[in-house]
Amino acid sequence: MSAVPPEGPVEHGADPQLGRSRMRTAVVWEVLREALDGRVEQGPGRELDVLDTGGGAGHFAVPVARLGHRVTVVDPSPNALFALERRAADAGVADRVRGVQGDVHGLFDVAERDGYDAVLCHGVLEYVDDPAEGLRNAAAALRPSGLLSVLAPGLGGAVLARALAGHFSDARRALTGTDGRWGEGDPVPRRFTAEQLTSLVGDAGLEIRSVHGVRIFSDLVGGLEEQEPGAVEALLELERAAAQRPDFHSVASRLHVLATRK
Repeated sequence: MSAVPPEGPVEHGADPQLGRSRMRTAVVWEVLREALDGRVEQGPGRELDVLDTGGGAGHFAVPVARLGHRVTVVDPSPNALFALERRAADAGVADRVRGVQGDVHGLFDVAERDGYDAVLCHGVLEYVDDPAEGLRNAAAALRPSGLLSVLAPGLGGAVLARALAGHFSDARRALTGTDGRWGEGDPVPRRFTAEQLTSLVGDAGLEIRSVHGVRIFSDLVGGLEEQEPGAVEALLELERAAAQRPDFHSVASRLHVLATRK
């Protein structure tokens, strides 16, 4: 696995907040890059066609393009697509990144059916009206044996975070509610358990390859700048070690599922 997350490496002695930000995407990026590299090995030297639904400003799309792949980003926000254009230009991959305005429910108004080797569905399912329909569309955009990467908020991580912060009523509300929200001020419209998310992916006609817990510890600890030298790197190694263990999926802030079209 590459140890380089989308925004660059976590360097020893780097600013703790910058390191924390990069660390939060590191596990997903490492898994995704390894999976994309595996696709390329099946067709040596072949560039992949990648669709990033809800890809926003290109935090994953641009690094994927830097690997040599062609990426189409579908996002409803014109501002995000403008930021994507600038990010791609700054990274020297403007010729491999295309942004189009749209969303996963109207996906085939702007994207091809059966047209992509990989589809990213990161930070989408919590916002759409019908997550099942969104996943079915994402799956239908894949070529046979194509790869789907899904990233969504985990229920258990939110419950644990609210409880540790002393907001016990919020924690109970999230735990017992139908959408995993802890209250009116909750910025996340919907959360999932690992079982709910994998069930949705399976019902979309996909074969699950792996499930990872993401941000299991990093959202719960603070004051990294006050910890011993190398704390950011040590925390990242802990996240990596726990990511694939099912017993930690129930307390992860994010859940990452890799699947392939049957």
